[in-house]
Amino acid sequence: MAPTDETGQAAPPPSTPGAPPPAGPAAAPGGAAGARMPRWLPRALVLALALYGLFQLGSWAFHQLTGLLINVLIAFFLALAVEPAVSWMAARGVRRGLGTFVVFLGVLIVGAGFVTLLGSMLAGQIIKIVEDFPDYLDSVINWINTHFHTELRRVDIQEGLLRSDWLRNYVQNSASGVLDVSAQVLGGLFQLLTVALFSFYFAADGPRLRRTICSLLPPARQAEALRAWEIAVNKTGGYLYSRGLMALISGLAHYVLLEVLDVPYAPVLAVWVGLVSQFIPTIGTYLAGALPMLIAFTVNPWYALWVLIFVVIYQQFENYVLQPKLTSKTVDIHPAVAFGSVVAGTALLGAVGALIAIPAVATLQAFLGAYVKRYDVTDDPRVHGHRGDGTGLLTRARRLWSRGPSATRPPGGDAEGS
Repeated sequence: MAPTDETGQAAPPPSTPGAPPPAGPAAAPGGAAGARMPRWLPRALVLALALYGLFQLGSWAFHQLTGLLINVLIAFFLALAVEPAVSWMAARGVRRGLGTFVVFLGVLIVGAGFVTLLGSMLAGQIIKIVEDFPDYLDSVINWINTHFHTELRRVDIQEGLLRSDWLRNYVQNSASGVLDVSAQVLGGLFQLLTVALFSFYFAADGPRLRRTICSLLPPARQAEALRAWEIAVNKTGGYLYSRGLMALISGLAHYVLLEVLDVPYAPVLAVWVGLVSQFIPTIGTYLAGALPMLIAFTVNPWYALWVLIFVVIYQQFENYVLQPKLTSKTVDIHPAVAFGSVVAGTALLGAVGALIAIPAVATLQAFLGAYVKRYDVTDDPRVHGHRGDGTGLLTRARRLWSRGPSATRPPGGDAEGS
């Protein structure tokens, strides 16, 4: 029987001399050894902080370079637009640099001439409006006095306007904003120079740029990249050239109308309507027609109404007759898709996005069309916009009429009558 101690438990066996002492109780899991930090945790924290710092640095750099990236994007699409003309000249022995310079020089001359003519027209009309303003004001005051039985005078209105706080504040704000306007003008000129420089290099060094891009891709992807580039050139150039042709037709049509109505500055107004109506989609025609209406109103108020009617009629003719014929092979996209792309481009990049949205969507649509498998459509009446057996109300009426009165008699009617 095992010996026990005073508490009634079994006593430990006596230790043998020279034997190792018995092992103590096992260490608890939550002891000092378990509270030690894992070796991977400091490295993970350092890596997370480094990634966060790189993200913040990249975000800051992207926001700082947004203006430059937009300018490069504009220059790229402008280079795509002039690429066909430059390639045509290069195929006939003209160096690409010289051909690009000639194309840009022509665009610059046309743009400077248009701006000069438009500026002179606006300056002349502003001077005329200022000179005729007292007469307009007298006619308005006479109309108000006649219909509302008031006693207004032009002198009182002019004095009240000159002494008003609104005019004083407007003059002060205009004087303080001269420096801001000058800075904006200089910034716009610098952006224009940046776009022109990048677009010149993109157009002149197009083959070298394509070789550089292809050198970074495996051979299987080089053909796809070149094909995408070719589609972008064709769609962008086709879009601009078709829009330019429609602008020419629109300008000629409005020029004839303005000449018939004897509206001053008819050539410049016609060019204005042609360019604005074509390069501002959907609502450009109505925006462009506002200026000719204003000028025509100064000649005769009824002339402004005639201009409005002509603008509305020509817009329908352009949407349903002219535009489908000219853009069917260049930028064949649905009008709703075009309008949505313009709205999305405006929301993303402002006016720049509105200009490049349609060629960008047309390029994407044409590129994806080669990879989307299409099937033959079933010959179902519902596909063609019909319901049921495809016979409409007029068709059924013709059938009943062709059968005659006998077709409407009930079966056995003759037997009953006999």
